[in-house]
Amino acid sequence: MASIAECEAALDRLGALLGGVDSDTRSKHVLDRSIACRVRDLDTTFRGELRGGQLREIRTGDAAGAQIKLHVSSDDLVALTEGGLSFPVAWATGRLRIDASISDLLKLRSLL
Repeated sequence: MASIAECEAALDRLGALLGGVDSDTRSKHVLDRSIACRVRDLDTTFRGELRGGQLREIRTGDAAGAQIKLHVSSDDLVALTEGGLSFPVAWATGRLRIDASISDLLKLRSLL
């Protein structure tokens, strides 16, 4: 099981991945949404803001009111951001659950 600090670092990597998306792709799939990531095995939720295609203001909090909600284990979160697990595979196998509108899911898929 990964630690809270490792999960925070993973979310920082996710922010860097999103920030590294080329500007043309980012402008086509801009998401300005609140996001929450529930790390099930640590019983912790992180919140942040997707603004201009970048993940900002990551902090612990609750999922209430978040427009996009992710549910994942700590080890899978780390693996997702280190390249050991792809987002489509994690989602298709139930290792990552995403609660969001269909249009937001499609935009996220294009960014990741």
